[in-house]
Amino acid sequence: MQYNFQKITEIIHGKVLLENTPETKITTLAYDSRILTNAAETLFFALKGAKHDGHLHLQECFLKGVRNFVVSDQNAVDKLPEETKKQSNFTYVVDTKIALQQLAVFHRQQFNLQAIGITGSNGKTVVKEWLNQLLQQDYNIVRSPKSFNSQIGVPLSVWQINENHNLGIFEAGISKPGEMQNLAEIIQPTIGIFTNIGEAHQAHFQNIEHKIQEKLKLFENSETIIYCTDYDVLEAAILDKKTHENWQTKAFFGWSLYGNGDINFNILTQGNQTKITGNFKEINVELLLPFTDKASIENVLHCAVLLLHLGFDNSTIQQRISGLQAVEMRLEIKEGINSCTIINDSYSSDLQSLSIALDTLNQQNQHSQKTLILSDIFESGKSSENLYSEVANLLKQKNIHNFIGIGNALTKQSELFPQNSRFYLSTEAFLKEFPADDFYNQAILIKGSRAFQFEQIARKLQRKAHVTELQINLSALVHNLNAYRSLLKPETGIMAMVKAFSYGSGSFEIANILQFHKVDY
Repeated sequence: MQYNFQKITEIIHGKVLLENTPETKITTLAYDSRILTNAAETLFFALKGAKHDGHLHLQECFLKGVRNFVVSDQNAVDKLPEETKKQSNFTYVVDTKIALQQLAVFHRQQFNLQAIGITGSNGKTVVKEWLNQLLQQDYNIVRSPKSFNSQIGVPLSVWQINENHNLGIFEAGISKPGEMQNLAEIIQPTIGIFTNIGEAHQAHFQNIEHKIQEKLKLFENSETIIYCTDYDVLEAAILDKKTHENWQTKAFFGWSLYGNGDINFNILTQGNQTKITGNFKEINVELLLPFTDKASIENVLHCAVLLLHLGFDNSTIQQRISGLQAVEMRLEIKEGINSCTIINDSYSSDLQSLSIALDTLNQQNQHSQKTLILSDIFESGKSSENLYSEVANLLKQKNIHNFIGIGNALTKQSELFPQNSRFYLSTEAFLKEFPADDFYNQAILIKGSRAFQFEQIARKLQRKAHVTELQINLSALVHNLNAYRSLLKPETGIMAMVKAFSYGSGSFEIANILQFHKVDY
């Protein structure tokens, strides 16, 4: 599906304010002036919120190459330099966030795609990532990047769909009533998974029953719903829903560990493993899980029930569950050798997560040189030439200066990459040569499939010190910030103070994270 400025203006019912080249091709949507790639084909939505206003960054975007804008403040456009207005396209809408969602709805409607919608209080991202691992051999999957499950994140996730995809896996999170209808219309899930229910994000709901009713709106038009019946309040809400006419044709797969479900499982802990037995439609289920904690068992059983529903046999499910990789929820940024900064984001390797990780790499403004170390990408569903052509284009769009490819497939496609790129058949070959002096004052992203054991490279590049090491968990920092923000009134400003040069983690990284999450001072 191809879009241009003119067509998108029609889709979102915009009013053209200024028009220079209405046939300009649009491939990328953006709302943050600090994270721009492929600027010439980017449409920037100037979003307004309690703590931010994208209209303040229109000129910044223009200077970075963006020429297409959706705005809701005509005065902001009028104040721009004449040269900016002459070279750009501007369309006006009443609400830019609604316009973004309208565009995502239209885009989703162009594809007859089976989609899995995941909601719940916890576990959404883990279930999504594990389903991707379990199903990527059989489907060409598009999924939410990281935890993109908000009113803005979901439209950006769905925008990724193209004609090659045959399965979508999307998260949907809400913080107040009235939000889920929008997300349901954008995702249009055919299969729904309700992971669990708890007290998280309770502030704007009357009670937990009210929150469940709002979350269930994601599944109004779904054909199949998977959930755990052991949450009594959730089971009661779904039993009530089953009395509604449009819910009586749905297939429900409520599973239980206590004999209360349509599907009942028994668990037995065996050392650091858990044995699961049960029945699904007269099929004996026997699985050995590589963990014992309650959250992981719950998350993997949601996945197992879905695979059983899709027709996978017990042995295939067991084989794939045995190979599940932990979903690293943190982003590791460490001090490297020779004044470098190391970003270790190697828990998954695919085009989608690579693009997100490269955005983080580009935020390391303390280094002018950016380097990517990448392994072969497995099970993409694309030919090697097409896959690595896309990787090469991504590196060009993201302005990556140095590239190191490791693996047989990347080496065979070396001609697709810049001449200064280097290639190695294996991690061992790279470590044997390891050109330490080549890494100086750079931001280095390490991105590789687990089979390549890139943790060895990370150890080599990390600065050695025989002192206590303090690692900064940026995801935890953001979680804590949002936890305090949820206790405040929307109009209350937030001032962040960081001691001792961000405890050695790098003032740029901490400043970027706090700025990105709209800290006022």
